Amino acid sequence: MKCHKCGSTGCYREGVVCVDGSELLSILEEDRRILVTSSLIEKEYYCKLTRIEEVIEFAERMGYKKIGMAFCIGLLRESRIAAQIFESHDFSVYSVVCKVGSVDKSKFKVSKLEKGKYEAICNPIVQAKTLNDKGTELNIVIGLCVGHDILFQKYSEAPVTVLVVKDRVLAHNPVGALNSPYYTRRLIKNI
Repeated sequence: MKCHKCGSTGCYREGVVCVDGSELLSILEEDRRILVTSSLIEKEYYCKLTRIEEVIEFAERMGYKKIGMAFCIGLLRESRIAAQIFESHDFSVYSVVCKVGSVDKSKFKVSKLEKGKYEAICNPIVQAKTLNDKGTELNIVIGLCVGHDILFQKYSEAPVTVLVVKDRVLAHNPVGALNSPYYTRRLIKNI
């Protein structure tokens, strides 16, 4: 499949079938609830809610009460604000910073930003396991590094959504690189 090269959106508006999608009809009940709930929120609030408002609406409709937040230490301020927002909507919030467990990078032979100083490596597996131990029902990623987010999602027992995608260069707005023809030219090789 190379849907990005398709000139048609017939699958969206015309029922064109390139790949059999009927497997979706036999998904687990919990997966069905997630799919239907998110689709209803999309329909009812299209271009009306921010991402955090959509997460709140989704969690409320799913009946989730325990929210987990796996966040980057560089987004501590934003994580505190997000937790305050979720708590104001009567969610119990459990949060785990990326440096949890404080294991020095030297244990993995990873170079540091400042040589000779203690610098903890990120620990997304322990972040996930800590939230698993708390029995969170929905986990939210706030700015974990590429790769760390993958490991967190792999080890999380609860469903995971992303509130903030880390992009230090573009103020955590990675789509900015795709929307800027100047930056896109810089990224495409052999242009």
